[in-house]
Amino acid sequence: MKTAGARTPIALVPPAAVGVAFLVLPTVALVIRAPWSDLATIYRSNDITSALRISIETSLQALVLSLILGVPLAWLLARSTAPGIAVVRALVTVPLVLPPVVGGLALFLALGRNGVAGRYLDRWFGITLPFTQHGVVLAEAFVAMPFLVVTVEGAFRTADRGLEEAAATLGAGRLRVFSRVTLPLIVPSLAAGSVLCWARALGEFGATLLFAGNLPGATQTMPLLILYAFNNKPQDAVALSLPLLVVAVVILGLLRDRWLRPAAAS
Repeated sequence: MKTAGARTPIALVPPAAVGVAFLVLPTVALVIRAPWSDLATIYRSNDITSALRISIETSLQALVLSLILGVPLAWLLARSTAPGIAVVRALVTVPLVLPPVVGGLALFLALGRNGVAGRYLDRWFGITLPFTQHGVVLAEAFVAMPFLVVTVEGAFRTADRGLEEAAATLGAGRLRVFSRVTLPLIVPSLAAGSVLCWARALGEFGATLLFAGNLPGATQTMPLLILYAFNNKPQDAVALSLPLLVVAVVILGLLRDRWLRPAAAS
């Protein structure tokens, strides 16, 4: 039975329809204008295998790095009452709003061969990060980790602390409580945050270009290959965009239960 509160105001329908068209039409145009009959030839001529392999490998490595660093960071932001924690929260979420190109420049100034920290990595350990696959991983993790941190922090905040206190009362240590009680409570949010983080890393462009370059077979990811193709053969760029479109659809499917089911239930 419908209630009065469930009715949609007529005035909202036109702008909503325009919003749908604005968001959907570009994707539809990409599919319509794709050179389907020439895909195999285009993929062979552009060495898509190498770029796709680098994209998948580096984005997964960026995800692992984000999990190792981001989950403890999210817990700290959610549970710590130390002075200045709000400032830390603001600083670690800056990459969410920072233009990726600026992020790449910042990474270069920090971790480049003459950077604030990079000079010591080069001088003491002989480690050079720019224009390497390690640089790709760091650039992707820099822009993607905040998505994981924000998602998981919210889960830590809303987790049932009563269960944690009960486990501690029964003699479980802090690390055991965290691994056996707290982490299982946030698994859905952790999964959603991980998918978002990986997707952002896979699609990263600006920071990767500035910090790691666009070297075919070395640091050229799929987004960078698409840029190269667009500057030379725009029709090839359309075809090269399709694999990333497929990834986006798969991600949407993975997140469907997380985002849409609660809305439907309410």
